[in-house]
Amino acid sequence: MFDILMYLFENYIHSEAEVFVEHNELTDELLRAGFNKPEIYKALDWLEQLADLQHSDEFPYLNRLPQHAIRIFTDSECHMLSVECRGFLMFVEQVGVINSATREMVMDRLFALDKSYISLDDLKWVVLMVLFNVPGSEQAYAQMEELIFDEPAEVLH
Repeated sequence: MFDILMYLFENYIHSEAEVFVEHNELTDELLRAGFNKPEIYKALDWLEQLADLQHSDEFPYLNRLPQHAIRIFTDSECHMLSVECRGFLMFVEQVGVINSATREMVMDRLFALDKSYISLDDLKWVVLMVLFNVPGSEQAYAQMEELIFDEPAEVLH
């Protein structure tokens, strides 16, 4: 499923193609690309649920979160997210790329993936996908792109 999400993101994010293509058209394109139907439906459902997170009437807790709410991870979350992943989430929140609401959106979408372990690269891409879908997050999206694509050549001290 994650491969399908990456395929869609990479093919539609910077293209002039219509982002809102017809569902059957998109399914046919993904089938031609070699993906199977059950995984396609899971990926499309994942994206639909991401869009649903924007509705404050369905997810009111996202609007009521204090701006600097601290996230305490459960044991199962710690098992899925390495210390490196949790540290990266804290870092992007501290530098203002995400806030507590978008962090929770990222967490929601991470745990909806069909994975028992989330790599740091997977986490970065999910953050980017969430920011792409949150209106008004253009600057944060650009900052996140820099973090992904413009990694420093040397370790910063």
